[in-house]
Amino acid sequence: MAFIHQVYGWMCAGLVISALVAYWVAITPAVATVILGNSIIFYGLLIAELVAVLFIASMVHKISSTISSIIFILYSALNGLTLSVIFFVFAFGSITEVFLITAGVFGTMSLYGYFTKRDLTTLGQLAVMALLGLVIAMLINLFFQNGIANLVLACVGVVVFVLLTAYDTQKLKWMYELGQSEGADGEKKEAINGALTLYLDFINLFLDLLQIFGKRR
Repeated sequence: MAFIHQVYGWMCAGLVISALVAYWVAITPAVATVILGNSIIFYGLLIAELVAVLFIASMVHKISSTISSIIFILYSALNGLTLSVIFFVFAFGSITEVFLITAGVFGTMSLYGYFTKRDLTTLGQLAVMALLGLVIAMLINLFFQNGIANLVLACVGVVVFVLLTAYDTQKLKWMYELGQSEGADGEKKEAINGALTLYLDFINLFLDLLQIFGKRR
């Protein structure tokens, strides 16, 4: 349970950092103008986020837990900068409601993934393949900007990330075994890597639910 507490502790810390940074940008017009008003800076931040995720995932066994934690914190802050855009699109009350809904759904599926006796590997692999198809469909829809397609993709995304939440939670048990064999530092690195995975599941589930249930300004 100590390992699980580490994972969810880091994940919650990441969510808090992202939320605070996003809200700070939303209430600071000068910063919002720089970040959201300049496409080069905005997309540059998105690329930096992608690099940070890939770096942690690929180098988790080669870097120290201190570096992993710093990169995770920086990534959470960067994601907060780009997530600030939702405060200009959706009503604050609606964002809060959807966040609570997301927390409930995520918590339920995470508990299921942890306690179920069923092997979720096959289900998880199907969800990963569906995610790849979803990403391709979203990229294509960027050129068409079809509202109905956006809604359909958001619904598919909810299903995909609900399944991934359960699957990724179950994998934490395997990650614990790997971390335990590498000592305390290895366990912390695995906890951060697991926290990043669940953080991404939560954020994407939240954004898809926001697309479906969020009330626009």
